[in-house]
Amino acid sequence: MNHGECKVAAIVLLWPIFVNVTAAQASGPSHAAALEQQGKFFEAAEIWRAVTEHNPRDAAAFASLGIDLARQQKYAEAVPAYQKALALNPRLPGIKLDLGLAEFKQGHFQAAIAPLSAAFAAAPRSDQARTLLGMSYYGAGRFAEAVKYVAPIVKADPTNLELRNVLAQSCLISKNYSCASEHFRVILQQDPDSVAAHILMGEALDGLQKTDEAIAEFQAAAKISPREPDLHFGLGYLYWKSHDYERAKPEFQAELALDSNHASALAYLGDIALKNNDIGTAASLLEKSVQQKSDVRIAYLDLGAARMQQKQFPEALKALQHAVELDPTQPDAHYRLGRVYQALGNSAEAQREFSKTRTLHQKADAAVVLTKPTAPVPGK
Repeated sequence: MNHGECKVAAIVLLWPIFVNVTAAQASGPSHAAALEQQGKFFEAAEIWRAVTEHNPRDAAAFASLGIDLARQQKYAEAVPAYQKALALNPRLPGIKLDLGLAEFKQGHFQAAIAPLSAAFAAAPRSDQARTLLGMSYYGAGRFAEAVKYVAPIVKADPTNLELRNVLAQSCLISKNYSCASEHFRVILQQDPDSVAAHILMGEALDGLQKTDEAIAEFQAAAKISPREPDLHFGLGYLYWKSHDYERAKPEFQAELALDSNHASALAYLGDIALKNNDIGTAASLLEKSVQQKSDVRIAYLDLGAARMQQKQFPEALKALQHAVELDPTQPDAHYRLGRVYQALGNSAEAQREFSKTRTLHQKADAAVVLTKPTAPVPGK
């Protein structure tokens, strides 16, 4: 084959590529737009991909590629296309919202917050940006920030129970109990048989130290759905908190009838047995509790006390050390730990724990003067 024939052969081999690129250049935006109107997003995306390969600095083409990929629910592919578009032109309209939505659709709530914040800052009247941003904060577990964005949406649309529920839960978890009770009350007015709303309303009232009203909400939930998981434990905990151990005990037992390995129900039953000086029963229940879960503080605290009464000091030491690890700010575990060290003849460690106990009590007394006490978390 001579030189001329080689040149012709090379052109023939490259012709399909040349035709595809020039076709994309010639008809790119208009052809892609026509395909989009027909719902042919895959074909449109291929045209935009060819355009970006030919001109890697075309921000609008990258943005359009991202949009057509998102329309196919290919969000993982859409995200880098949006990011490239924004890197080339940060002022490109709408793409920050699209990027945030693509991250949101994948459940990447933390990643969605930055682009959605920027989108909302650019369009503060956008309900879509505000709602997506609030839901992203909620999904990311940043509940106090979720309240800030979801509350105005709920105020504007009081019938939106789904968003009101998100708002109420965000208020509850961020310990804004007045806000939580206000919105759960509205939910219950519209859906009085909502077991979840009764339970969460009870938790909000408990946070407001309205224990009797909280008990009533849990009782209402129990009438509607007596086999609801954790319901009997929650009711039992409220009775226990009120020092009504006779009514607490059957509720914890009812929870165990549904789930024999419920660690918190076992722990609080063990606590009641310990209070009744039934040390053997208490130790058995508490041992079973810590075998199920390693983060129920009261189980380790009481197990340490039970083992100490049984003069099993090494076992008591181990349990109380774990209770301190779970929450070093509580003086009760330090005090009991000091007594165990005393029994073991370790005076230096005993005095160290007693000193921590005094310091923590002083801090607690000072805090009471400044703030109202908050409800303890069940199972801790």
